[in-house]
Amino acid sequence: MMKWWKERVVYQIYPRSFQDTDGDGIGDIQGIIRHLDDLSDLGVGIIWLSSVYPSPNADYGYDISDYYGINPEYGTMADMEQLIREADMRDIKIIMDLVINHTSDEHAWFQQSRDKNSPYRDYYIWRPGRDGKPPNNWTSFFAEDCWEYDDKSGEYYLHLFSKKQPDLNYHNPKVLEEVKNIMRFWLDKGISGFRCDVINVLYKTSLEDGRKRLALTGREHYISQQGTHEILRSLNRDVLDHYDCFTVGETVFITPETARDFCGSEHRELDMLFSFEHMETDQFYVKWFKRKFNAEKFGRVISRWQNALEWNANYLENHDQPRSVSRFGDDGIYWSESAKMLCVLLLTLKGTPFIYQGQEIGMTNFDFTSIYQIKDVESHNVYRMAKRLHIPETIRWRMIKRTTRDNARTPMQWNDGFNAGFTTGKPWLPVNPNYTRINVESQINNADSIRNFYKTMIKLRAGNDVLKYGNFEALKIERHLFAYKRTYGDQSLIIALNFSPRPRKFNCSGEVILSNYKTGFSGGVLKPYEAVIIKA
Repeated sequence: MMKWWKERVVYQIYPRSFQDTDGDGIGDIQGIIRHLDDLSDLGVGIIWLSSVYPSPNADYGYDISDYYGINPEYGTMADMEQLIREADMRDIKIIMDLVINHTSDEHAWFQQSRDKNSPYRDYYIWRPGRDGKPPNNWTSFFAEDCWEYDDKSGEYYLHLFSKKQPDLNYHNPKVLEEVKNIMRFWLDKGISGFRCDVINVLYKTSLEDGRKRLALTGREHYISQQGTHEILRSLNRDVLDHYDCFTVGETVFITPETARDFCGSEHRELDMLFSFEHMETDQFYVKWFKRKFNAEKFGRVISRWQNALEWNANYLENHDQPRSVSRFGDDGIYWSESAKMLCVLLLTLKGTPFIYQGQEIGMTNFDFTSIYQIKDVESHNVYRMAKRLHIPETIRWRMIKRTTRDNARTPMQWNDGFNAGFTTGKPWLPVNPNYTRINVESQINNADSIRNFYKTMIKLRAGNDVLKYGNFEALKIERHLFAYKRTYGDQSLIIALNFSPRPRKFNCSGEVILSNYKTGFSGGVLKPYEAVIIKA
């Protein structure tokens, strides 16, 4: 029998930007409860709830100060328990973020660890300096040194991300036991699993100097180390195996070969993982240096991963990535067509589909005009680094505007009223001005809307064994065209996608099951950004 998390579609909620109910400009748990019927109507079977733990918000929830609580900005533990119950009444499972590489520097563990005699000292990675400089030459994911000197302690602590996010020390077995207790606490509350944040960097095998790189010097000492594999097996053996749940891991600098070590059925570490390679096909080395999107590169990477793993976690956007229609489609003339085309891609690949809030209505990148509009810590760090490197201001701003994580974090667009129906107060991030045209209310009763196309595709996948269980075979991968076949038993479906604003030839015989154009597919020509599903 197929696992339930393979059958369902996941919808990611970034709570801060989903729905505010108390007028403070910040989304909350009651706002999520308010829209559970909308999600049920869409066909959502799992909610991935981004971090709702108490946090000083240096990285908006990914710097956790208490793993056993709820951020007061979002509500109370009673609200969270109500959300779990209400979702269960609609047969919607909930998974939560598990952020265990680091905590906030305001977490009680870290505050106590600043005392060298504290039993919490070895919960973190503390080292003396080296000739008045940091302990090694590593650099962080957030474009800064990854050692911070602490006056009280007289030593440096390691932080692979913000200096407000000190890394935990998994050479100390007490840390792993703390994590197991945290997981049991939430699973006993009734959640159904975890999305595991940057899960393949937990274990630092060595703190030696790293090979100098343009980015992330030192990564060979912590990316996908054997110690991390042992941690994940321990979490499965002692915790996860005792619950009906699943895990999906966010993994960095991973290949299909190393991915199999994490999520192959024989390893029992993760049920599936998010890879980044397809999201890197429009960049030069790091995401800040963009190149023109090329569907051929994109399709080849997707095809390789489809065939490399037993099961994939498929996504095109999330809270850390720009909006997919602005990135891989056309958010202008062919906004609707390209958003629907990307929907077909996502819902017809082998694996579990992950939809990000607003993706189902075609939300686009925000037209930021100044760095001062942006809240994302990563974007500000990169902007400062680019300034130190004397990169011209116009180029610095272009780098940030296209790639900032805040493109995906602007408030959900519910209607064409005040603040898009998100809040009655001042929103924590500005609302995209196109909310008068792009919003849920305008689409929910429009049979030709992007939202209703998503609803159709989710229903089609749910009732089609080929799309859920079938093998994947690439048929044609060209600069503007991506076609593949899904086969289950003696049944096959062919999916063809035009990634361009021009008609493209594609000859295929068979019954057309679906097209994202009302006029349908005919004459062996795909219309601009057309997607078709053909019964072979």
